[in-house]
Amino acid sequence: MTEQVFKTEGARLTLYPDGPAWEGAPAATFGAFSCKTAAAGAEVLAQAIASARAQGLRQIIGPMDGDTWHSYRFVTRTDGSPAFLLEPAPNDIGLAVVKAAGFRQISSYFSARVPLAQTALTAPPATTDFTVETWDGSDPEALFHQVYDLSCSAFSQNAFYKPISRAAFLAMYMPLVPMLKRELIFFARRPDASLAGFLFGTPNYAEGPSPSGVILKTYASLARGAGQHMAYAFHKAAAAAGYATAIHALIHDDNLSALRSASEGAEVFRAYGLFGRKLDG
Repeated sequence: MTEQVFKTEGARLTLYPDGPAWEGAPAATFGAFSCKTAAAGAEVLAQAIASARAQGLRQIIGPMDGDTWHSYRFVTRTDGSPAFLLEPAPNDIGLAVVKAAGFRQISSYFSARVPLAQTALTAPPATTDFTVETWDGSDPEALFHQVYDLSCSAFSQNAFYKPISRAAFLAMYMPLVPMLKRELIFFARRPDASLAGFLFGTPNYAEGPSPSGVILKTYASLARGAGQHMAYAFHKAAAAAGYATAIHALIHDDNLSALRSASEGAEVFRAYGLFGRKLDG
């Protein structure tokens, strides 16, 4: 099913009929939602809901640009601090429109900030199951092929997971290569050299060309403890490189990463939500 764009004066929204499953059933998603007024936003949202119903869909979630590989989530709470690199932009009017239309929050996330001086104070227990190494900076396309393979395995059981093709994945991530700092990218490898985990960090270029903050953006692992070891290595390397603050970005409230972030003393400064509505009633 092809995505549809709905527009009215002062609002725009895209409907993706072929979204991920929600509670075991097919769902549409809506994304790229902008509105200057609540009335305009409500109009395009109603059009999208009517279209989803007409196509036989009985539930819709959003904001989500088709899947969780792309942009999703509303900002639901903030301390007012500036947005960081690749963070969802606030959309207060859109959030109010969605709530007024009967959507409920179905998943919660947060970002937290921690001074690097208080991180990586205790090394995780030693292990022979894997070793942690930084990326050597060579062959970024091969790097992302490996990341794609591990991501598909590590994320497949996550709520709202939907597969993406290798070509589409590379098209999304290869343009980010100029922003990569190899000292902030880590791999966990088993003794046979197979990949057990990865962690991507990046300077917070939203601060400008010489940022003091660094973002722990994404990590995934298939080996117990690999995430903890890579996060330790990341915090230690970022501090050694002269960064002052780390952002633990866009973590699901129920993820093990949330406990690790709290254990580092990170303070939540932004919360996000994904919303859903059943269309039977």
